[in-house]
Amino acid sequence: MIRLSRLCDYGIAMMTHLARDAQGPRSAADIAEATGVPPATASKILKLLGRAGLLASHRGAYGGYGLARPARAITVAEIIEALDGPIALTACIEEGSGDCEIERLCPARANWQRINEAIRRALSEITLAEMATTVPDAFLLPEERALRRDSESLAAG
Repeated sequence: MIRLSRLCDYGIAMMTHLARDAQGPRSAADIAEATGVPPATASKILKLLGRAGLLASHRGAYGGYGLARPARAITVAEIIEALDGPIALTACIEEGSGDCEIERLCPARANWQRINEAIRRALSEITLAEMATTVPDAFLLPEERALRRDSESLAAG
């Protein structure tokens, strides 16, 4: 099974929340509460994303975290790599020498490289701005939730 780590999944949810919230920097506690990520985990993720240059931290009374670049300039691949490391489906795809004992003789290696590159390219083409456009109700800001209910009411009737 190919699966992102829980840390990465949380990180994408947190980045998506920040991309949708244009009210300026948010504290780690606010971000954790809004996304349902445990506070200690949220702090760890925010620091990793900051080190990767995806988030900027702002000090002071109105400080917190905000996107370091516009959401349309941040890709899902960048977030994954900041939290989970290089995108590699098999050991032979990872940078440096792999742990695979049959790497030199493997007839599937070239195809794994093609598959890995296709997945990496797809993730690089999806921006954080796109991720922020379709959001479940649980992650909507209160005013957005009210607007959605109003528009659904008008459509129904």
